[in-house]
Amino acid sequence: MKSKYKLASIGLAVSLGLAMGLSVAPAMAQVMVGGASMLPTRYIIDNAVNSKHHTTLVAAVKAAGLVETLKGPGPFTVFAPTNAAFAALPAGTVDTLLKPENKAMLSGILTYHVVAGKMDAAAITKAIADGKGTATLKTVAGGMLTAKAAGGKVMVTDEKGGSATVTIADVMQSNGVIHVVDKVLLPK
Repeated sequence: MKSKYKLASIGLAVSLGLAMGLSVAPAMAQVMVGGASMLPTRYIIDNAVNSKHHTTLVAAVKAAGLVETLKGPGPFTVFAPTNAAFAALPAGTVDTLLKPENKAMLSGILTYHVVAGKMDAAAITKAIADGKGTATLKTVAGGMLTAKAAGGKVMVTDEKGGSATVTIADVMQSNGVIHVVDKVLLPK
């Protein structure tokens, strides 16, 4: 009986996503990110280190002392900016943030990309539908992100009004899920 309800809820989530024009991937499909296979049996950080598109993010996580956190039980939902997203920041920003004296600021920015719990594409799509087009997500840093559907994609907006597009959704991890985004999200 349980599996019947689980299948019905998966079907509902997929239907909602498709109705909103979103592409909804199977929950446990193995995904390639940055030329590397993301194994759902690994921790978030253990997969991220293999993506050639996330070397800046990994360096920042190490500099902020968050490696052990991202190896923790979670679950976590991580909106993971690519190297190109970090490169789009004003010149010198990343180098400044990676300095030891800026560890607290860097940690605040990184944890602003993390939501407690496991919110796959279906859960985010449902939250957007339940919110009549908008979902508000509280970050581990204590700030808020706003998710909306636009042009068949999920857009995530930070508190400063900057928006990132989810370019790869549902990169499943043993302790959560990663959604790759094309911009760095910034708290107030």
